[in-house]
Amino acid sequence: MAERHRREVAPTQLIENRTVYASQLAELSVYDTYEAAERVRLDAGELLYCGMMSGRKIMHGSDGFSTEFLPHESFVVAPGKHVEIDFPEASLDTPTTCMTLEIPRETLRKVCDQLNTVSERPKELGEWQDGSRQLHLAHTDATQQLLERIVASHVQKEDDCDLVLNFGVNELVARMLRQQGRDFLLRCVQQNPTQSGLTNAVASIEENLAQPVNIDHLAKIACMSRSKLFQQFKNSLGCSPAQYQQQRRLEQACKLIRSGQSITSTCYELGFSNPSHFSRRFHQQYGMTPREFAAR
Repeated sequence: MAERHRREVAPTQLIENRTVYASQLAELSVYDTYEAAERVRLDAGELLYCGMMSGRKIMHGSDGFSTEFLPHESFVVAPGKHVEIDFPEASLDTPTTCMTLEIPRETLRKVCDQLNTVSERPKELGEWQDGSRQLHLAHTDATQQLLERIVASHVQKEDDCDLVLNFGVNELVARMLRQQGRDFLLRCVQQNPTQSGLTNAVASIEENLAQPVNIDHLAKIACMSRSKLFQQFKNSLGCSPAQYQQQRRLEQACKLIRSGQSITSTCYELGFSNPSHFSRRFHQQYGMTPREFAAR
Protein backbone atom coordinates (compact mmCIF):
# COMPACT_ATOMS: atom_id res chain seq x y z
CA MET A 1 0.00 0.00 0.00
CA ALA A 2 2.89 2.39 0.71
CA GLU A 3 4.23 1.87 -2.82
CA ARG A 4 0.82 2.43 -4.42
CA HIS A 5 0.35 5.62 -2.39
CA ARG A 6 3.70 6.95 -3.63
CA ARG A 7 2.79 6.16 -7.23
CA GLU A 8 -0.43 8.17 -6.83
CA VAL A 9 1.15 11.21 -5.12
CA ALA A 10 4.01 13.18 -6.67
CA PRO A 11 6.40 14.48 -3.96
CA THR A 12 6.94 18.20 -3.53
CA GLN A 13 9.71 17.83 -0.92
CA LEU A 14 12.17 15.11 0.06
CA ILE A 15 11.71 15.17 3.86
CA GLU A 16 8.26 14.46 5.33
CA ASN A 17 6.36 15.06 2.10
CA ARG A 18 2.81 15.24 3.44
CA THR A 19 -0.43 14.18 1.77
CA VAL A 20 -3.58 15.09 3.74
CA TYR A 21 -6.97 13.39 3.61
CA ALA A 22 -9.46 15.16 5.91
CA SER A 23 -12.86 14.21 7.30
CA GLN A 24 -15.09 15.55 10.05
CA LEU A 25 -13.90 12.93 12.53
CA ALA A 26 -10.14 12.91 11.97
CA GLU A 27 -7.34 14.12 9.73
CA LEU A 28 -5.40 11.42 7.92
CA SER A 29 -1.90 12.30 6.73
CA VAL A 30 0.66 10.17 4.91
CA TYR A 31 4.31 11.26 5.19
CA ASP A 32 7.02 10.15 2.76
CA THR A 33 10.72 10.86 3.33
CA TYR A 34 13.24 10.34 0.52
CA GLU A 35 16.55 11.29 2.16
CA ALA A 36 18.23 10.77 5.52
CA ALA A 37 17.52 13.43 8.14
CA GLU A 38 17.74 14.01 11.88
CA ARG A 39 15.60 15.69 14.52
CA VAL A 40 12.64 16.56 12.31
CA ARG A 41 9.98 17.92 14.66
CA LEU A 42 6.36 16.73 14.62
CA ASP A 43 3.83 18.56 16.82
CA ALA A 44 0.48 17.16 17.95
CA GLY A 45 -2.35 19.66 18.34
CA GLU A 46 -4.77 16.83 19.11
CA LEU A 47 -3.97 13.22 19.87
CA LEU A 48 -1.76 11.92 17.04
CA TYR A 49 -1.85 8.20 16.22
CA CYS A 50 1.11 7.16 14.05
CA GLY A 51 1.51 3.89 12.16
CA MET A 52 4.58 2.88 10.14
CA MET A 53 4.02 1.65 6.59
CA SER A 54 7.60 1.17 5.33
CA GLY A 55 11.16 1.95 6.39
CA ARG A 56 12.56 2.81 9.82
CA LYS A 57 12.51 5.89 12.05
CA ILE A 58 13.98 6.82 15.41
CA MET A 59 11.45 8.65 17.59
CA HIS A 60 12.65 11.03 20.31
CA GLY A 61 9.98 12.05 22.84
CA SER A 62 9.93 15.38 24.66
CA ASP A 63 10.62 13.52 27.93
CA GLY A 64 13.91 12.05 26.71
CA PHE A 65 12.33 8.85 25.39
CA SER A 66 13.96 7.38 22.25
CA THR A 67 13.02 4.27 20.31
CA GLU A 68 13.06 2.68 16.88
CA PHE A 69 9.76 2.93 15.01
CA LEU A 70 9.11 0.12 12.52
CA PRO A 71 6.27 -1.29 10.39
CA HIS A 72 3.63 -3.11 12.45
CA GLU A 73 4.14 -0.68 15.34
CA SER A 74 2.04 2.19 16.69
CA PHE A 75 3.22 5.40 18.31
CA VAL A 76 0.81 7.79 20.03
CA VAL A 77 1.73 11.43 20.68
CA ALA A 78 -0.40 13.14 23.33
CA PRO A 79 -2.19 16.46 22.57
CA GLY A 80 0.13 19.45 22.94
CA LYS A 81 3.27 17.27 22.86
CA HIS A 82 5.84 16.75 20.13
CA VAL A 83 8.41 14.23 18.93
CA GLU A 84 11.62 14.62 16.95
CA ILE A 85 12.32 12.08 14.24
CA ASP A 86 15.49 10.66 12.68
CA PHE A 87 15.39 8.98 9.25
CA PRO A 88 18.69 7.04 9.18
CA GLU A 89 17.96 4.93 6.09
CA ALA A 90 15.60 7.01 3.93
CA SER A 91 16.59 7.44 0.28
CA LEU A 92 15.02 7.91 -3.13
CA ASP A 93 15.17 4.13 -3.66
CA THR A 94 14.02 3.17 -0.14
CA PRO A 95 11.76 5.94 1.19
CA THR A 96 10.20 5.89 4.64
CA THR A 97 6.40 6.10 4.78
CA CYS A 98 4.26 6.71 7.85
CA MET A 99 0.57 7.49 8.30
CA THR A 100 -0.87 9.63 11.09
CA LEU A 101 -4.40 10.22 12.33
CA GLU A 102 -5.06 13.43 14.25
CA ILE A 103 -8.03 12.58 16.48
CA PRO A 104 -10.04 15.29 18.29
CA ARG A 105 -10.46 14.92 22.05
CA GLU A 106 -14.24 14.95 21.57
CA THR A 107 -13.91 11.68 19.65
CA LEU A 108 -11.92 10.20 22.54
CA ARG A 109 -14.60 11.27 25.02
CA LYS A 110 -17.40 9.74 22.95
CA VAL A 111 -15.61 6.40 22.65
CA CYS A 112 -14.89 6.46 26.41
CA ASP A 113 -18.59 7.03 27.10
CA GLN A 114 -19.47 4.07 24.90
CA LEU A 115 -16.93 1.84 26.65
CA ASN A 116 -18.24 2.87 30.06
CA THR A 117 -21.71 1.85 28.89
CA VAL A 118 -20.91 -1.52 27.30
CA SER A 119 -17.64 -2.54 29.06
CA GLU A 120 -17.89 -1.38 32.66
CA ARG A 121 -14.67 -2.00 34.59
CA PRO A 122 -14.39 -3.07 38.27
CA LYS A 123 -15.04 -0.03 40.47
CA GLU A 124 -11.54 -0.31 41.99
CA LEU A 125 -10.07 0.55 38.58
CA GLY A 126 -12.40 3.46 37.85
CA GLU A 127 -14.13 4.37 34.60
CA TRP A 128 -12.55 4.48 31.15
CA GLN A 129 -10.70 7.77 30.82
CA ASP A 130 -9.76 9.74 27.71
CA GLY A 131 -6.48 10.97 29.18
CA SER A 132 -3.91 10.25 26.48
CA ARG A 133 -0.18 9.77 26.84
CA GLN A 134 2.80 8.68 24.81
CA LEU A 135 2.39 5.06 23.79
CA HIS A 136 4.65 2.83 21.68
CA LEU A 137 3.81 -0.79 20.98
CA ALA A 138 3.87 -3.57 18.44
CA HIS A 139 0.27 -3.82 17.32
CA THR A 140 -1.68 -6.84 16.17
CA ASP A 141 -2.19 -7.94 12.60
CA ALA A 142 -5.84 -6.87 12.92
CA THR A 143 -4.76 -3.31 13.77
CA GLN A 144 -2.28 -3.32 10.87
CA GLN A 145 -5.05 -4.38 8.48
CA LEU A 146 -7.30 -1.64 9.86
CA LEU A 147 -4.65 1.04 9.27
CA GLU A 148 -3.96 -0.24 5.75
CA ARG A 149 -7.68 -0.30 4.98
CA ILE A 150 -8.06 3.33 6.06
CA VAL A 151 -5.14 4.45 3.89
CA ALA A 152 -6.16 2.29 0.92
CA SER A 153 -9.69 3.70 0.82
CA HIS A 154 -8.28 7.22 0.35
CA VAL A 155 -5.43 6.32 -1.98
CA GLN A 156 -7.90 4.46 -4.20
CA LYS A 157 -10.43 7.33 -3.86
CA GLU A 158 -13.27 5.01 -2.88
CA ASP A 159 -16.77 6.51 -2.72
CA ASP A 160 -17.12 5.53 0.93
CA CYS A 161 -13.62 6.56 2.07
CA ASP A 162 -15.01 9.04 4.64
CA LEU A 163 -17.15 6.30 6.17
CA VAL A 164 -14.17 3.95 6.24
CA LEU A 165 -12.13 6.62 8.01
CA ASN A 166 -14.89 7.45 10.52
CA PHE A 167 -15.61 3.83 11.43
CA GLY A 168 -11.91 3.02 11.43
CA VAL A 169 -11.04 5.88 13.79
CA ASN A 170 -13.66 4.78 16.33
CA GLU A 171 -12.34 1.22 16.25
CA LEU A 172 -8.74 2.41 16.48
CA VAL A 173 -9.51 4.67 19.46
CA ALA A 174 -11.27 1.81 21.24
CA ARG A 175 -8.23 -0.41 20.66
CA MET A 176 -5.90 2.32 21.92
CA LEU A 177 -7.98 3.00 25.05
CA ARG A 178 -8.11 -0.70 25.84
CA GLN A 179 -4.31 -0.84 25.51
CA GLN A 180 -3.93 2.15 27.83
CA GLY A 181 -6.44 0.60 30.22
CA ARG A 182 -4.46 -2.62 30.20
CA ASP A 183 -1.22 -0.72 30.90
CA PHE A 184 -2.97 0.98 33.83
CA LEU A 185 -4.19 -2.39 35.10
CA LEU A 186 -0.65 -3.80 34.90
CA ARG A 187 0.67 -0.85 36.91
CA CYS A 188 -2.00 -1.58 39.52
CA VAL A 189 -0.87 -5.22 39.57
CA GLN A 190 2.74 -4.17 40.12
CA GLN A 191 1.85 -1.71 42.89
CA ASN A 192 -0.83 -3.74 44.68
CA PRO A 193 -1.80 -7.11 43.18
CA THR A 194 -4.51 -7.60 45.83
CA GLN A 195 -6.32 -4.38 44.92
CA SER A 196 -9.21 -6.32 43.37
CA GLY A 197 -10.19 -9.80 42.26
CA LEU A 198 -9.19 -8.93 38.71
CA THR A 199 -5.73 -7.70 39.69
CA ASN A 200 -5.24 -10.91 41.70
CA ALA A 201 -6.06 -12.99 38.63
CA VAL A 202 -3.89 -10.90 36.31
CA ALA A 203 -0.97 -11.05 38.77
CA SER A 204 -1.21 -14.83 38.81
CA ILE A 205 -1.07 -14.98 35.00
CA GLU A 206 1.89 -12.58 34.91
CA GLU A 207 3.80 -14.72 37.41
CA ASN A 208 3.12 -17.93 35.46
CA LEU A 209 3.29 -16.98 31.78
CA ALA A 210 4.86 -20.29 30.80
CA GLN A 211 2.18 -22.37 32.54
CA PRO A 212 -1.28 -23.28 31.15
CA VAL A 213 -4.08 -21.06 32.43
CA ASN A 214 -6.09 -22.69 35.22
CA ILE A 215 -9.48 -20.97 35.17
CA ASP A 216 -10.71 -22.61 38.38
CA HIS A 217 -7.60 -21.43 40.24
CA LEU A 218 -7.98 -17.88 38.85
CA ALA A 219 -11.66 -17.77 39.84
CA LYS A 220 -10.76 -18.94 43.34
CA ILE A 221 -8.05 -16.31 43.97
CA ALA A 222 -10.27 -13.64 42.39
CA CYS A 223 -13.17 -14.68 44.66
CA MET A 224 -15.64 -14.81 41.80
CA SER A 225 -17.43 -17.34 39.63
CA ARG A 226 -15.97 -18.52 36.34
CA SER A 227 -18.60 -16.55 34.40
CA LYS A 228 -17.89 -13.34 36.33
CA LEU A 229 -14.14 -13.83 35.83
CA PHE A 230 -14.62 -14.13 32.06
CA GLN A 231 -16.90 -11.07 32.06
CA GLN A 232 -14.42 -8.89 33.93
CA PHE A 233 -11.59 -9.94 31.61
CA LYS A 234 -13.82 -9.19 28.61
CA ASN A 235 -14.87 -5.77 29.93
CA SER A 236 -11.42 -4.61 31.07
CA LEU A 237 -9.11 -6.36 28.61
CA GLY A 238 -11.35 -7.27 25.69
CA CYS A 239 -10.37 -10.94 25.80
CA SER A 240 -10.49 -14.16 27.83
CA PRO A 241 -7.83 -15.06 30.44
CA ALA A 242 -6.19 -17.52 28.02
CA GLN A 243 -6.15 -14.95 25.20
CA TYR A 244 -4.64 -12.39 27.58
CA GLN A 245 -1.89 -14.81 28.54
CA GLN A 246 -1.21 -15.49 24.87
CA GLN A 247 -0.86 -11.77 24.15
CA ARG A 248 1.50 -11.30 27.09
CA ARG A 249 3.62 -14.29 26.09
CA LEU A 250 4.04 -12.89 22.59
CA GLU A 251 4.82 -9.39 23.86
CA GLN A 252 7.49 -10.85 26.10
CA ALA A 253 8.76 -12.85 23.13
CA CYS A 254 9.25 -9.60 21.18
CA LYS A 255 11.36 -8.19 24.03
CA LEU A 256 13.48 -11.32 24.35
CA ILE A 257 14.11 -11.62 20.60
CA ARG A 258 15.00 -7.92 20.38
CA SER A 259 17.47 -8.40 23.24
CA GLY A 260 19.28 -11.04 21.15
CA GLN A 261 17.87 -14.21 22.68
CA SER A 262 17.43 -17.09 20.25
CA ILE A 263 13.99 -17.90 18.89
CA THR A 264 14.16 -21.49 20.13
CA SER A 265 15.05 -20.60 23.71
CA THR A 266 12.40 -17.86 23.71
CA CYS A 267 9.83 -20.39 22.53
CA TYR A 268 10.44 -22.85 25.35
CA GLU A 269 11.03 -20.22 28.04
CA LEU A 270 7.53 -18.87 27.45
CA GLY A 271 5.81 -22.24 27.46
CA PHE A 272 5.13 -22.86 23.77
CA SER A 273 5.10 -26.55 22.85
CA ASN A 274 7.52 -26.27 19.92
CA PRO A 275 9.05 -23.65 17.56
CA SER A 276 6.44 -24.32 14.84
CA HIS A 277 3.58 -23.65 17.26
CA PHE A 278 5.36 -20.53 18.49
CA SER A 279 5.90 -19.27 14.94
CA ARG A 280 2.23 -19.77 14.02
CA ARG A 281 1.00 -17.89 17.09
CA PHE A 282 3.52 -15.10 16.56
CA HIS A 283 2.46 -14.72 12.92
CA GLN A 284 -1.23 -14.63 13.90
CA GLN A 285 -0.52 -11.80 16.34
CA TYR A 286 1.97 -9.68 14.40
CA GLY A 287 1.65 -10.68 10.76
CA MET A 288 5.24 -11.93 10.55
CA THR A 289 7.28 -14.88 11.82
CA PRO A 290 9.71 -14.57 14.75
CA ARG A 291 12.58 -14.93 12.27
CA GLU A 292 11.23 -12.05 10.15
CA PHE A 293 10.78 -9.96 13.31
CA ALA A 294 14.37 -10.67 14.41
CA ALA A 295 15.72 -9.64 10.99
CA ARG A 296 14.13 -6.17 10.99
